Amino acid sequence: MKKIIIIVLLLFSASMFAQMYNPVKWSTSVEKVSDKEYILKAQAKIQSGWHLYGQYIEEGGPSRTAFTFKNPNKNFELIGKTTEEKGHEVVDKIFDMKIKYFEDKALFTQKIKFTSDNISNIEGEVEFMVCDDSNCLPPTSEELAFKIPTEKKLAATEETTIVKEDSTTAKTEEKAVVQTEEKAIKPVVSSPKKAESRGLLTIFILAFLSGFAALLTPCVFPMIPMTVSYFTKQSKTKAAGIRNAMIYGFSIVIIYVLLGSIVTAIFGADSLNALSTNVWFNLIFFILLVVFACSFLGAFEIMLPNALANKVDSQADKGGLIGIFFMALALAIVSFSCTGPIVGTLLVEAASKGGIAPIVGMLGFSIAIALPFSLFAAFPGWLNALPKSGGWLNTVKVVLGFLELALAFKFLSNADLVLQLHWLEREVFLAIWIAVFGMLAFYLFGKITLPHDSPLNHISVGRLGFGLIILSFTIYLIPGLWGAPLKLISGFPPPMQYSESPNGLGVSSNSELKITGSLPEGAEHGPQNIITFHDYDKGMEYAKKVGKPVLLDFTGYACVNCRKMEELVWSDPKVLGVLNNDVVLISLYVDDKKELPESEQYVSETTGKKIKTIGNKWSDLQIKTYKANAQPFYVIVDHNSANLTVPSAYNPNIEEYYGWLQSGIKSFKK
Repeated sequence: MKKIIIIVLLLFSASMFAQMYNPVKWSTSVEKVSDKEYILKAQAKIQSGWHLYGQYIEEGGPSRTAFTFKNPNKNFELIGKTTEEKGHEVVDKIFDMKIKYFEDKALFTQKIKFTSDNISNIEGEVEFMVCDDSNCLPPTSEELAFKIPTEKKLAATEETTIVKEDSTTAKTEEKAVVQTEEKAIKPVVSSPKKAESRGLLTIFILAFLSGFAALLTPCVFPMIPMTVSYFTKQSKTKAAGIRNAMIYGFSIVIIYVLLGSIVTAIFGADSLNALSTNVWFNLIFFILLVVFACSFLGAFEIMLPNALANKVDSQADKGGLIGIFFMALALAIVSFSCTGPIVGTLLVEAASKGGIAPIVGMLGFSIAIALPFSLFAAFPGWLNALPKSGGWLNTVKVVLGFLELALAFKFLSNADLVLQLHWLEREVFLAIWIAVFGMLAFYLFGKITLPHDSPLNHISVGRLGFGLIILSFTIYLIPGLWGAPLKLISGFPPPMQYSESPNGLGVSSNSELKITGSLPEGAEHGPQNIITFHDYDKGMEYAKKVGKPVLLDFTGYACVNCRKMEELVWSDPKVLGVLNNDVVLISLYVDDKKELPESEQYVSETTGKKIKTIGNKWSDLQIKTYKANAQPFYVIVDHNSANLTVPSAYNPNIEEYYGWLQSGIKSFKK
């Protein structure tokens, strides 16, 4: 069962996050043994870094390679099994079994015998699965054609297989046969990126830390000794107390994970990603976060109805497993005024990533909440080491309030970027963050007090240290008002070009044009002042004129990872040099809300939805052509829109991204 779950997760992650392609090319040939006996050969050429599994793997392991030979005329029979080369045999740690795989290439042979004089070509099919060090692509199949040579062609075909390797003629003929018979699988979209798995891990870690932050609030922290004391006193033995506390902690996890599952089920794994660019979604969540922040700062408390809390509490009195579960539910309800804003923020932020991110987020959050209850129940002596409840709990709550307030303006910025209103440009956004974090620093230094704060005669060393960190961060933000890149928060503020001084303070657009020359028709200065086209046709026309390959950049105004790539990777001198000099950049914003002319609107063949806006058009192009809908997504193409290399998704590794650009440019020059 464990092995099956691992396989399902591998396939699910590959199909959900990936932009998939097939790194295997198959070619076929036939060798004649006698008048009616032939050997069918299928050779796999495997892209570097990937491996193909063998045919004979135990059940419960990775999907094995399997061949099927179609015989509608019943005119031949298989002699023995399909054979394969030696390959590599290892004990796989994931599947916990001995497996065989191939790298670079693999040859499979099958001997057949025709049972009648009706000798014809043979059709076959191969089903296979490939993996690299971090991902597995879903099993796929490929049609194979085995051309049985006639007497006239036999000599050339036999030469291909048996002539000596140093024969120039044989090499030439072999190349011709391969070119004729090879069925290349053209990669249309890139393999699942390690960044995607890192994205889920990041969500889990952030959610886990947020759970600990919620734990240190006035609504939750005092519940730890009370709950642990209840279990130790009500249980007849110490073992029973520990068991009940463990069940209590597990129930907390179930409740929050169930919440994440419900959010995923309601919105769907794919539609959640679209929420992050929806104007109304961002505006509503901006308002919600401001309300949450005001609550944390002490303006009011957000509470669920008392009737609901009382009803759940009455169920908790029944005892047993059901009673323990309702005790956990009661904790979630009673502590909602503190955990609700954090849970809400996590759910929406995770939801914008799509897929199982909300479930992963709630898993991390709930584990952090549940862990102390279980540990302190197992080791009640540790309770003596816990700090006493007091004013410091409200300080934690206030700090969270300031952080919620800063985050709220990220969502308002998303809406402004999508609508291109230029109300919340980079300088305004940074000014707000400087004010928020500056006030947080003053609060930590005791210069500001809020409604529920206890009298502060002195500040602790820990509070002073944290205050200095916040003050340092505030000072770090200030140069951003004059054009500093602020790589530490890349992706959060609006991009450099979305500002009052897109070229930095004191550099006008005119002086910039003198440096770069006049802009081509339909182009503008994009990220890092790179000449950028937003129209596919105009960009392609310019690329043909200057004789350069095209870098298609499927991006979004509200895409955080897109901004990170532009500010952290594209700013690197060697990458920037390539983008400025060696390619023509076409940035297609999938969340551009400008409506298409009525005559250009259409119904998508892929999704069946009406394409009304420019963003819809580019999104439909990405889905239809590359079977991908995540951003950022980069494709290097020639002047006929043919891929020059495997497309790339979010990849913050500068060297890898630079190497990817170079590979596409080299393919263009061949």
